[in-house]
Amino acid sequence: MIDNIQRIQKEVGSELAKVSDLDSLEKLRVHYLGKKGIITSLMASLRDLDPERRREMGASLNSLKTDFEAQLDSRKRDMARVQLDKELTQSPKLDVTLPGQFPIATGSFHPITLVMEEMVEAMERIGYQVASGPEIENEFFNFEALNTPSDHPARDMQDTFYIDKGILLRSHTSPVQIRTMKDRQPPLQIISVGRVYRSDYDMTHTPMFHQMEGLFVEQSVSLADLKATLQYLVKQLFGNQPLRFRPSFFPFTEPSAEVDMRCILCKGAPKECRMCGSSGWLEIGGCGMVHPNVFRSVNYDPDRVTGFAFGMGIERISMLKYGIDDLRSFFENDYRMLEQF
Repeated sequence: MIDNIQRIQKEVGSELAKVSDLDSLEKLRVHYLGKKGIITSLMASLRDLDPERRREMGASLNSLKTDFEAQLDSRKRDMARVQLDKELTQSPKLDVTLPGQFPIATGSFHPITLVMEEMVEAMERIGYQVASGPEIENEFFNFEALNTPSDHPARDMQDTFYIDKGILLRSHTSPVQIRTMKDRQPPLQIISVGRVYRSDYDMTHTPMFHQMEGLFVEQSVSLADLKATLQYLVKQLFGNQPLRFRPSFFPFTEPSAEVDMRCILCKGAPKECRMCGSSGWLEIGGCGMVHPNVFRSVNYDPDRVTGFAFGMGIERISMLKYGIDDLRSFFENDYRMLEQF
């Protein structure tokens, strides 16, 4: 076996010197190291030797295999380098300053982003500042400071994602208002924009969606100021559209109202209108005067200041603005839909 090993070592060197391309190199590797290769067969025959002889022959064969693999790798690198040099010198040179042969498709902003930026810009023009807060909240900021204690029936209106006891994913952006009021004294004129989470999913609801809420606190804020602000915002988004305010209930405002806009499809004259359900009106948000208990929770004196708050779902506004009839379309990332924007 020693004679065979020494003979194979000489053969390997001679065969490697003759190889001229990568295909021949691979065939040589299989000839010696394949499943039925010469070196592989010799290593399989070691089991027939006695232990002492097996150790001696095994060491020699391992050395032969290691040397052969190293020579293969070296030869492969050399041949690859020669091939690359040949391609670089003989192939037509590439002019990297030439324009590309195919147009590159440009991206666009998501419709939610477009509407969000439009709403923020409109509110900033009349003096509102953007405030932000965490998406993971505790019950105090999400409920209790907003006049919604644990036994309040309004808790049943919110399908909340709880992470741990007392810790949750915020179900609205109103906690930002509480955090801002605790840090700053009036007058306040802020909007909060961001993701909120509720356990719901259908054509008009998703587990995650976006809200924009506004808060204005000063010494003599009235319901008329609230109506004028919403009329201004709707005009910036949709043009001159009549609004109506319907009495409603929110624990953090009193009085409270739902805000409806005249249907932008049927113009208030419905004849089986699919957008407004033949009602002539579209709900766009909720609003009201800040409840005195909310002011007390942030150490504001409700006898000295008043304020209003409003909130809108940005997906809802986007659906109306762009004529999208399924809320889930915003999150399915269908390029055919998104490229329209």
